Amino acid sequence: MTQAPVAEEPHLLTHVDDAILIATLNRPAKLNALSGEALRLFNEALLRFRDDPDLKVMLVRATGRYFCAGVDLKSGTRPAPPKTASQVRERHRTGLNGMHRMYDEMEAIEKPIVVAHHAPCVGGGLELSLSCDFRLAAKSAHYSFPEGKQGVIPASNGVSRLTRIVGTHWARYFIMANKLVDADRAYVMGLVHEVFPDESFEEEVMAFCRHLTAQNGEQMGTAKLAIELARDVNLAQARNVERLANSALIMNPDHETLFRRHLETVGSKDKP
Repeated sequence: MTQAPVAEEPHLLTHVDDAILIATLNRPAKLNALSGEALRLFNEALLRFRDDPDLKVMLVRATGRYFCAGVDLKSGTRPAPPKTASQVRERHRTGLNGMHRMYDEMEAIEKPIVVAHHAPCVGGGLELSLSCDFRLAAKSAHYSFPEGKQGVIPASNGVSRLTRIVGTHWARYFIMANKLVDADRAYVMGLVHEVFPDESFEEEVMAFCRHLTAQNGEQMGTAKLAIELARDVNLAQARNVERLANSALIMNPDHETLFRRHLETVGSKDKP
């Protein structure tokens, strides 16, 4: 009698903790390599986060001894080898299980997305993380792009987004020198916002996410847009971006309530 194959667990798990949507990469035996199924489920979770007004923060994390070992090169059927350089470029732009469109959506959603690296994060896992708003690392995390060993560059955020975040100086170290970066150096170069001890990492991450849920959603969404715009224009136009953004926020009814609450808090601290 032929034994039925054991069903594989979902490649991505989701659940909600208060207003936090938690998406967990769940292929520990494969070092959480990004399969087409994992990316499909991640995109579903992303759109759910975008469209549900009760969800304030999205947290991306993983199980096992790697956060992510990159794109799964062994699953599924490999596409036919490209015949021209143009085909390679189009495959990057429109293929790859919709990665580029998903990263664009992550950067456009006016809510914060947090990624928590409890362990090594390399290749495609790092590229996905670069489109998150906040990157938190455990002490044992490290980062690298293995594409250089294959004679290519990481071409789905690995140059474009990385350089915007860490600058050309450290992008060369990552990509040209093909060096592994530990969590402390990732903090120094601006790749991650915080490095926490392994023992308290989960608690610190959840505390950070809960802190974000307590912030004003309109302010955070507008700030996300304004920061991206200000980076891409000259100083005079960046100041115009500030004025435009703040004019909308000041007219928001939440502003007066929050302003009065802030004054009361400051006043109470000044009292003996």
